[in-house]
Amino acid sequence: MIKTILQAAAFSAIALSCAQAQETPVNLNGLVEKADATTLVVNADDASVQTLKFGPKILILQPRAVTLADIKPNDYVASAAVKKEDGKLHSTEVRIFPEALRGAGEGQKPMNDPRNQTMTNATVTGTVSAGAANIIKVKFPEGESELIVDPGVSVTRIEAVQPGALKAGMKVRIQAVRGADGLVANRINIQ
Repeated sequence: MIKTILQAAAFSAIALSCAQAQETPVNLNGLVEKADATTLVVNADDASVQTLKFGPKILILQPRAVTLADIKPNDYVASAAVKKEDGKLHSTEVRIFPEALRGAGEGQKPMNDPRNQTMTNATVTGTVSAGAANIIKVKFPEGESELIVDPGVSVTRIEAVQPGALKAGMKVRIQAVRGADGLVANRINIQ
């Protein structure tokens, strides 16, 4: 009897792992054709029309322009920056992440781009106004850093929103999986 139960449990585990293994990651870019509370239809950049269901933990992110004054201690931010003649990192953009993304890509790492930028994803420990520029002090597991935010640098808050925020004509970037039930969206970035 116990042997039969163990065999049934093993078979169930194998069947479940096979079903999960059949899910293929899919990345889509395109324009929203229509959306409702559970489904999204996208005119993809490859000229296909894709219908996606929302996954159970769907994360929909929408950027909103804000000012440097909106950055507060304990915010989780991402900043691309370049080292200038003064030897300091000067932000080229700053994004304030929602709590759901806290810890994503945390640290300070070089980016592979022609400007030799550095990407810093970290928790804000303070801000300082210094003349025309401002300084954001941040902390991450490997250390701390200061980022100079010069006038005119873009500051964006990335907000987690509900499916109702998706409207026809919006440009989106989608992370999904293709499984037996079709495409299931897990993350949608409104551009």
